[in-house]
Amino acid sequence: MKLRALATTALVAAMSLGMGAATAATTKLRIQTHYAPETPSGKLAKQFFDDLTAMSNGEIQVEAFYSASVVKSVETFDAAATGILDCDMTGGGYQTGKNPAFQFVGDIMGGYDTPYQQLSWLYYGGGLEAAQKLYNKYDMQLIGWWVYGQESLASTKPIRGVADLKDWKFRSPPGMETKIFANLGAKPIVMDFTEIFTALESGIIDGADASGLANNVGLGLYDIAKHTNYPGFHSMPSDHLACNKGVYDKMPKSHQRILNTAMEALALRTALTFEKKNAEAAAMLRAKGVKLYNWSDDDRAKFRAAALKAWPEFATTPEAKALVASHTKYLKELGLVK
Repeated sequence: MKLRALATTALVAAMSLGMGAATAATTKLRIQTHYAPETPSGKLAKQFFDDLTAMSNGEIQVEAFYSASVVKSVETFDAAATGILDCDMTGGGYQTGKNPAFQFVGDIMGGYDTPYQQLSWLYYGGGLEAAQKLYNKYDMQLIGWWVYGQESLASTKPIRGVADLKDWKFRSPPGMETKIFANLGAKPIVMDFTEIFTALESGIIDGADASGLANNVGLGLYDIAKHTNYPGFHSMPSDHLACNKGVYDKMPKSHQRILNTAMEALALRTALTFEKKNAEAAAMLRAKGVKLYNWSDDDRAKFRAAALKAWPEFATTPEAKALVASHTKYLKELGLVK
């Protein structure tokens, strides 16, 4: 009897182990980011991937592709939607040609003052639900954002406020930004990112919209342009993580929860990292004699008003109109617009 009891116990234990192995699911995600692994954002992405594996006890495995090594940055979204990749870790701004609504999840020009305000729209202002309808239309699931903060301009002339924008020639990315700055008297010139340094050096342009303060330092822009603004006010791109909806829907609920929660952690870590790096860059630039201008509340309000005036011109689809309405409502709740 004792032997039979032991055998029964062993059989039950073996069955339990077998059932555990059968129910333990593994999620494998192929994720591409446009950032190089040695950049601050690339390092943050790697930590996010490591978090996913550690938090899932190895059940979530990530094959990471940096520097847009599989497809071009602008093609990452479609590559994920069609199954070449599983997730796109670039940004919605690359997809404005697909639907102008992506402008309002990619770079909400003139909208929020800080990454925390912008992230709060996503998580507490109904933004994720509104944006999800857009992403789902293209068979993608928006997981979340990681926002590195406001960008700063580089200029060879003072840019103390809106008045200094009159006839200011600067490199601008295409799209809504050109309209906003032109309405304020500036002369935006659309050119490739790689042409900025030469154009500044030769005097073709007076300034440039490139990136955040710390990144601009890395590019060497302030070796030529001795004027900038800090903190920024005009542009705060949202990098996203968006995954193939079919892949996401098949993930165990526990894996979905880990993915979403780890993304929120990445968002906070990114905002804090760049807040420190930009502050350090600002101190270094002041010490080197570069002039930094913190625009007044009045000038910031003028720029935001010009931006909000331009938004409806680009909101030409139902999804874009819904996002503009959502942002406008939330900006009012925050007291940023009347």
